[in-house]
Amino acid sequence: MARANEQAAAALQEYAELFALTGGDAFRVRSYQKAAKAIAGHPEDISATDVRAVPGVGEAIAKKMEEFLQRGSFRQLDDLRGRVPEGVRRLTRVPSLGPKTAITLFEEFGIDSPAALGEAIAAGRLDGVKGLGPKTLANLAKGVEQLEQSGRRVHIGVAMALAEQVMASLTAERVAYAGSLRRMKDTIGDIDILAVAPVSVMEGFRAQPYVAEVIAAGDKKTSVRTTSGIQVDLRVVPAGSWGAAMQYFTGSKEHNVAIREMAVKKGWKLSEYGLFEGERVIAAESEEDIYAALGMQFVPPPMREDGGEVRAALRGELPEPVRLEDLLGDLHTHTDLTDGIASLEDMVAAAHARGYSYYAVTDHAPDLAMQRMTLDKALEQRERLAKLQQSYPGMRLLHGTELNIAPDGSVDWPADVLRAFDVCVASVHSHFGMPRDEMTRRFIAACENPYVDIIGHPTTRKIGKREPVDADWDAVFRAAARTGTAMEIDSYPDRSDLPADLVRLARHHGVKFSIDSDSHAIPHLAHQRFGVGIAQRAWLTTDDVINTWPLERLLAFLRP
Repeated sequence: MARANEQAAAALQEYAELFALTGGDAFRVRSYQKAAKAIAGHPEDISATDVRAVPGVGEAIAKKMEEFLQRGSFRQLDDLRGRVPEGVRRLTRVPSLGPKTAITLFEEFGIDSPAALGEAIAAGRLDGVKGLGPKTLANLAKGVEQLEQSGRRVHIGVAMALAEQVMASLTAERVAYAGSLRRMKDTIGDIDILAVAPVSVMEGFRAQPYVAEVIAAGDKKTSVRTTSGIQVDLRVVPAGSWGAAMQYFTGSKEHNVAIREMAVKKGWKLSEYGLFEGERVIAAESEEDIYAALGMQFVPPPMREDGGEVRAALRGELPEPVRLEDLLGDLHTHTDLTDGIASLEDMVAAAHARGYSYYAVTDHAPDLAMQRMTLDKALEQRERLAKLQQSYPGMRLLHGTELNIAPDGSVDWPADVLRAFDVCVASVHSHFGMPRDEMTRRFIAACENPYVDIIGHPTTRKIGKREPVDADWDAVFRAAARTGTAMEIDSYPDRSDLPADLVRLARHHGVKFSIDSDSHAIPHLAHQRFGVGIAQRAWLTTDDVINTWPLERLLAFLRP
């Protein structure tokens, strides 16, 4: 994504927030937010094209963006920045705290952050202040705490494990997770669980050992804080409204607003209880029925982000996204020869148990010195793999390597060594802080190496631990498309790399992808479901993903 797009979108989003704070019209606020989202996701660099070509950008917003591109801001944004202190903006993120109260707290008490508000309440500095009774202060204190908790997002692997633990602990006729977890977002703030169950399920839920605190308890909804600090909301819904409830609580909010508006135009009402015409239930039991009644294709949950899916579904043009069962193999895995913990034999057996048509072992190459790899070790592994192949006639075993992309873009072994590998994944494992231009050249050089088949975990990010590297991804993806180099969607949940926005950009440039587990242990093979979620969020089909292809087509791509 072009940096100009990111910066312009961020400025427009900031303007939308400030406009809302100063009492701006809600419809206009939403139009600014939608335009910001469209600009951020637009595949072309808006500094090099007419921003009016971006869907949702009208003349007024276009003029603001043109001014932003010229001088880094625009007049209306400057005006609102001057009218709304940053401290006030921080305060309004506290649940139930409105702009008027925020301004009063800032101007009269110097409170300029949620943390400062929490400290002032605890110290009694706001006791007796007009309009801030004991109950209001208690709610604000709880809001500050909730805000702190909601800021603690976890990656999808942590959230999924907890959701599955919760669901397994409940006695219910039907139970499922919803929310951003069902949409397969990379990080999750809290977890939404829906259940068809008797009211007694709530008591059982509250008594579970993973519950550290009961935030709110009721017959229809109970919220708890778990021992890991993550909030879980359990809702009991009627069996007849299951589909409507799943649709409503899955979100995203923007997607739901869009389809509710469609229902209203038909004279109908859509809620968590169903799609209604007056008192008549049109659809409620299944999500498929709801979308069908609205004249749409069913929209898979990961695609529900108000990114054009509603329009496409109405036209019958929504693509069939890649599914987990479409994957025929895994092209990036490790064994105990380097930093894996399972033997070659055990990893191959586990891959066979998953029903794969092919499976690649790609242990690290020697430039990652800590792994103590040598060419002799790699050749010995190749011989072992050849012997193992005799025991697995229905699964093609591929001998690969994960190369290290040096700062100059070169990789570990020379051409005569690389030529003998079935598949070469090349990844950045060091020098993460290189300047943007140098990092871009580094990736392009790797793509131009005729023996590099896949760029592994391209941004190198570790969620919550390491920021992505800085590169001109448009340039990198153009090079990958030109050289026939696939980009990896590394399914390891603390990587989730490439993220969906960059997958969309790469696909726009014609890049192909490999959804890999980057397994270092047998259980890691199951991580591919997270990579598939990323691919679905980016609208990838089987034609985009090389490890959904039959062996012959895959081999032709790897060694043309």
